Amino acid sequence: MVEGVRMNVEQRQQSIVDAVARDGRVSVTELAARYDVTVETVRRDLTALDRLGALRKVHGGAVPATVLALPETGVAERELVGSTAKQAIAQAALPRLHLRHDATVLLDAGTTVGALARRLPGGLDLTVITDSVLTAALLAGRDDMSVRILGGQVRGITQAAVGPEALAALAVTRVDVAVMGTNGLTVEHGLSTPDPDEAAVKRAMIRAAKHVVVLADATKVGQEHLVSFADLADIDLLVTDSSPPTSIAAHLATLGTEVITP
Repeated sequence: MVEGVRMNVEQRQQSIVDAVARDGRVSVTELAARYDVTVETVRRDLTALDRLGALRKVHGGAVPATVLALPETGVAERELVGSTAKQAIAQAALPRLHLRHDATVLLDAGTTVGALARRLPGGLDLTVITDSVLTAALLAGRDDMSVRILGGQVRGITQAAVGPEALAALAVTRVDVAVMGTNGLTVEHGLSTPDPDEAAVKRAMIRAAKHVVVLADATKVGQEHLVSFADLADIDLLVTDSSPPTSIAAHLATLGTEVITP
């Protein structure tokens, strides 16, 4: 039975809000079929709900209001936000890296990856390559690993190296595992970040790795930023602090991507 047959406007709009919260993203055409109304009616519903702040209207559908892309903030500020979740994600991810003696590891810039860097075990003679000035400085004093930093211009807001030098180094690099951060993660836009130069380095890091692990707290899941640097199919393991929305979890399952939470 079609859901929308006996629904008035208020009931239909509430049902749409519930569907967005449950599924993470809905499309105009799916909603029109579900409620037996025209796509124009659905678009009007979404416009009204967007104005109320109940959801965010996007091209072809809607997503939860909470997935509005947050402005990029400095690394010092981000160190203070969601610290408990980041520590839990890092702790859960570490044993899943399956680090062996002489393993090679790429560490992306970002505070969650930085939390993992602080936990890297000793005695394995790891080779760690990073684009993060902060991570390189953190690990440089350790005598049980070799630490290399990618060259290039340093973005002040993230303390990450970007540009041709970094890309040239990554083009001839092959590592066992890359541990990546992201500003956003959706089915449609994949992994995304606001800055094109940083996206290019992240993309090259993923290409250089045999195994890709993404660390992303729940605030990043469902967000979309300007530049996509990877498809979800590129991820081998996602570690997050809360189960992803149904639509994202189902898509990752079809890709064979493992998802773990602390």
